[in-house]
Amino acid sequence: MTGGQFPAIGIALGSGSARGWAHIGVVQALAEAGISARVVCGTSVGALVAAAYADGDLDRLEKWVRSLSWQNVAALLDLTASSGLIKGNRLMDMFREHFVDVDIGQLPVAFGAVATDLFTGREVWLREGRVEDAVRASIALPGLFTPVERGDMLLVDGGLVNPVPVSLCRAMGADLVIGVDLNSDLLGRHLRRRHGPSGGAMDERDTGWIAANLLSRLPGAALLEWPGKGARKDLPSLLDILASSINIMQVRITRARLAGEPADVLVTPHVAHLGLMDFHRADAAIAAGRQAVGHAMPQIRHLLEGLA
Repeated sequence: MTGGQFPAIGIALGSGSARGWAHIGVVQALAEAGISARVVCGTSVGALVAAAYADGDLDRLEKWVRSLSWQNVAALLDLTASSGLIKGNRLMDMFREHFVDVDIGQLPVAFGAVATDLFTGREVWLREGRVEDAVRASIALPGLFTPVERGDMLLVDGGLVNPVPVSLCRAMGADLVIGVDLNSDLLGRHLRRRHGPSGGAMDERDTGWIAANLLSRLPGAALLEWPGKGARKDLPSLLDILASSINIMQVRITRARLAGEPADVLVTPHVAHLGLMDFHRADAAIAAGRQAVGHAMPQIRHLLEGLA
């Protein structure tokens, strides 16, 4: 059965920064099982992958993300000290040049993205205009990416209000929604791995090093007490505390939204071992996405057979 037949299948790809490459493995595994979407929606990195899927560019996206090294990731980060660490221009220029550069209405698969209005806290559904503009607004993680102006709104990451956009999929006509939650195993994981899997200090290929390196270039960074410069060894670093706090908020928001607006099937890749900025670890993320679909496939088949 495919998404072109009844029921109309929607796929809701959730937020999760670099863990979002798992979405590539999820949708590829579903396609290989003969399950495609008539509607695909995304929040944050889920919006980026959803846009590539809707335009038929997923294989090209997969090839690109598998080729990324941490040096490539660092090169895409255009630093600024105004409203966020990263402008996002380099990333979106790359996305526009190599992947989707069309109006949302021209996509062969219905697409929507979620953002948050910073002024009101309102959830904003992005279903018109340029694809890259919708994606850029949806991925604007506060403090990391600068916000996006849209009319009288200032848009930031949609994960603040709707981490797995099941409700948007249903509003766009999906009869059955497969949700992908990247936050299911996050709690406490960042603190447990703060010195790396082997217990040693992180090296320059790790997320913590990249984030610390970015922050150290900003004005006033010398006032911060970085690990290794007098910080207590038995306490988490500033970055660890911030990352773990964000994880707690994401998990709680995700659980609350999914309790009120549940997906028909929830796919939960185990990707907590990947850090916020581990965009260079696509192989592990994609494999986790494929594995999660394998676990969920009996439930998906059962539901499809019941609705046929």
